[in-house]
Order: sequence, then structure tokens, then C-alpha cells
Amino acid sequence: MFWGLSSALDLYQEYLKAFKLSDEPAATEAPAELNILLCGAADPRHVIKTLAKRYTHGSAPKLNIYMLDACVEIVARNMLLLGLALEPAESFSLLCKAHLFMDIYGNTLLRPSSHYYMATKGRTLLNIVCDEDKRQQLAPMLDIQGLKYKERDGLETAFSYWQPQKQIYDIKSYWEQRVRALLGTRFDHREGAFDWDLSMTLKNREAQQICSQEYRYWRECGVAFVFPEYEHCKPNKTLAAGLVPNGRSYVHRGYVGDIQTGPFCGFGLRSSEERMHNCVHGENDYRATDVTERNLLELFHELHTQTPYEHDKSISRRYGCTKLLMTPLLTYNESDVHDKQQRYDQPWITFPHIQLHFLSSVEMYELKKGAQRWQNFFDIAFMGYNYFSFLSKEFFGIMRLRSLFLLETKLLTVERNEQVKKFEEAAKKLLKDAGLRPCINYQAINGKFMHLKYKKPAAGKELEEDEFEEEQSIEPKDDEEKLHDEAEVAADSAAENEQQKQEAPATVKLKDESDKVDEQHHKHEEPATVKLQDESNEVDEQQLQVLTLDEQSL
Repeated sequence: MFWGLSSALDLYQEYLKAFKLSDEPAATEAPAELNILLCGAADPRHVIKTLAKRYTHGSAPKLNIYMLDACVEIVARNMLLLGLALEPAESFSLLCKAHLFMDIYGNTLLRPSSHYYMATKGRTLLNIVCDEDKRQQLAPMLDIQGLKYKERDGLETAFSYWQPQKQIYDIKSYWEQRVRALLGTRFDHREGAFDWDLSMTLKNREAQQICSQEYRYWRECGVAFVFPEYEHCKPNKTLAAGLVPNGRSYVHRGYVGDIQTGPFCGFGLRSSEERMHNCVHGENDYRATDVTERNLLELFHELHTQTPYEHDKSISRRYGCTKLLMTPLLTYNESDVHDKQQRYDQPWITFPHIQLHFLSSVEMYELKKGAQRWQNFFDIAFMGYNYFSFLSKEFFGIMRLRSLFLLETKLLTVERNEQVKKFEEAAKKLLKDAGLRPCINYQAINGKFMHLKYKKPAAGKELEEDEFEEEQSIEPKDDEEKLHDEAEVAADSAAENEQQKQEAPATVKLKDESDKVDEQHHKHEEPATVKLQDESNEVDEQQLQVLTLDEQSL
């Protein structure tokens, strides 16, 4: 609920690959503007990577990104994470920003400095939501006109709840209650249940980078990203859902997010450096935490400078095979925090021709029905697996011709293989019935996919069964290759003729012997045949005599 279960994608790059377009500045087939829809992405990972990799494309079209989530607290959390990722370089060092992002993104308990930033940034975001002039000054790329006033009030409630108050968000007890309810009688043996989910399920589903120690520790207390020098003791209030003001306090639903897979999927499973994936005897050199740190350093560097990133290997720590001493987590009342706070109200990093639109959750029902005002509007659409029930044939009316649709699968859940396969089959059937065709030949490739990638063809193009065979076509040969092939064929023909000549005498001999056997066989059969013929003639003469006597008597 609070993070996605698939790796971050550069959506513009996925679009170019799907339609094999060139992004060179002189290319005419690349679009000048793209409308992107993110339904239930749960976090801004795709937005961050798409913006960070923007410099790698020769032509950079205008991007209108529409984000839709059903829970207003997730919208507030997405704004916080985007604001952190787009903080100017003078606010934090790269490493400090990466660790701060990891803390807020995936830990139920925060460091005091992270909690301090969350509360302070919450005040700034509150001003951005309530004051249009402030929004234009600090975050001009944000557009909240699509949110209803009730949802804007919900954002104000969330940002206010993040402030230091006497009320305590007891995430530690909420987490334990969820784990007890999930495991039931197995709670006393939860270590074995955690190991089973990781070793027998997730590691067989493209999550080999997750180490046993970090996974079990997260399943136990909800703290996913751990470094030895940090102490986590403050509640992460961005994980609260269903906030309702109740006088001077708040009523909420506790913690209702994921407690089985973890926040490792978005940035911690893939890396451009192969050494990060080294594994010896089933033990990784680097944890998913270390891979997440390295990937965030790269993305934040590219957001700041729009230049390639060269990683300093001395920064990464090889804790994959190291057993860290996990001390008991101690929490304390947050009301003792000093009220004077630093203001993180610097303007966000700006990108030309980028606009982020937040949509109301009510729009999901309009999109499902294919509302007229959304018809033929989106070029790229991404949907989380838990929003699959909102898909229908009418939904794809909002997609333009030559558009890309990506659906997150249940691969990185701990559900049974039958349930994962059933979900994919139902999704493929729906997409096929809607007239979309796959970007990958899923029938020929027996693989495991975090996303299903389908495209809506351009006008006049029909679904072709052999569309994937073009990639395996053989290039035409030149004259020298043709002469070489003809010489090889002539040599093979001469060798075959010579072999036939050598085998000819034996063949004739076998034929003569066969003829002799047939003659002997006929000789043995001739007497019997003549004898049978004589007997037959005698029988005919006797019958003729009998007929003659009968005629005379008449």
C-alpha cells in the first residue's frame, strides 16, 4: 500500500522500446508531448527515475504525469518523497539525502533527524497546498486542481498530524498486532515462517537480492533499511491511514500497509553494476539495502546535474554476509522535541516541460467507464496489481492509438504460484480482448515478469501472429557469401555422387540375389498351381456331364 512491488521504470524509455522509436533530436516519429497515467503506483519511484533519466534522451518531449491513489495519506506521502528527491543540492549531500529517503520510504521507526525533516517539510507542504502563490514559488510543477476540496482537507490533516505532538503513533504495537493476526498460531514460530516466505517464495521470484537478516528484521519490527551507525526510535507518521481529526487528537486505522514483501522492490533488486549482484554459496555480497543506497545515489545525482553518475565503490558497504547486531528498538515520547525547527522551504529542482497532476480518487470510476473527457488522452498508463479490479474494456478507450500499458503483476507477493498464474492469465485475456498486443512474446519466453507490457497499435495495424519473428529475421547475403555458399553446395554434391558410385555394385549384387530368390520361389509354386488347375478342369467336366444327363431326362 505504501510502496510498489516492482522495480522503478523510466517510462519514456519503455515507450520508445515498445514502438522501436528513435529519440534523436532529428527524429520525426518521436512524440512532442506525452500524457502519463499512474494508477495505484503507491510511491513516486517511476516519476523519480523518469525525471532522472531525462537527459539520456536526445529529444525530450513534454511530459504530463497524472498520479492517482485512492488514499489521501498516500498522496501526502508521495508529495513528501517527491519534495525530498527534488531538494536543491545545497540542502543535503547525496549520501545524506539517500539515507533520509530510505528512512522515510521504508522504515516504521525513524532517526530523530529524519523525523525532524518529516515534520518540518510537512509545514512547507501545508503552505503549498493552501496557498497558490506559495505553490507557484516553491513547486510550480505541481498541480492539485484535480483534487476535490475534501481531499485537500485530508492533505492538510495529514501534514498537521506529522507535527510533534503529545499524541503518539504507536507503530510498534500496530505492527505486532498485524503480524499476530496474519500468523495466528504460528506466531511463536514466526522466524521459520519468515524464512520460508523469503527462501521458498521471494527468492524464486526475482528477489534474490534480499538477504535473510534484513528481511527477517523487517518482518519482525518494520525497519527495512538499517545501518550500524543509526538508531531508529521515532514513529514514521507517513504510514498512518484513515486520519480523522477528533478535537485536539486524531483517529486513524493504525498501520494497514504491506507486512510480507517489504520496501526492497522499488530500488533494491536491480543495479547497473553487476558486482552488486555477486553471490557465494547462496549469500549475497550486498544487501538489498546496499543496492537501494547505490541506486538512489545515482538517481539523485542525475536529478541534480543531468549528467552520468560514477559510483565511488568505497561508499558501498558489503553487509550481505555480515551479521549485524540488532539492538532492541526503544521509542520515546515525541513531545520533548524542541519546537524551534529549521525551515525546508527552498524551491524544488525544476524541469522544463514537466507537469505533475494529482487526480481525485473519484476519477478511477470515471476512467473505468471510459469517460468522454478522458477518451484518447493517455500515451502511457501504469497500474498497480491491487487496482486490477478497476480494469475493463471501456478503460482502454482513454488510451490513444500507439500507446503503452503496463500492469504490475503479483510476482513479488508471497501468494501461491497458482494465484500468481491465475492473475496473469486473467490480465492477459482482458488485455487481448481489449485489442492490445504484447510487447514481449510471453508464449515463447518462459520467464517471470514484474510487469505485463502491452501496446495499443496505431491505426490500420491489426494483430499479427508472427510480429515477434521480425527480430529473428536473417539479413540478405552479399555476392561473396553467395559464391562461397554455391561452392560449398557443389562440393557436397560431388561427394554425394562419389559415395553413390561406391555403393552401386553392392546394390546390383543385392538386386541379383533378390531376383534369384524370386525365381526359386516361383518354381516351387508352379507345380502346385498346375495341379490345382487340372483338378479344377476335371470338376468342370463332371458338372457338364451332369447337366447333359438332366437335359436328356427332360
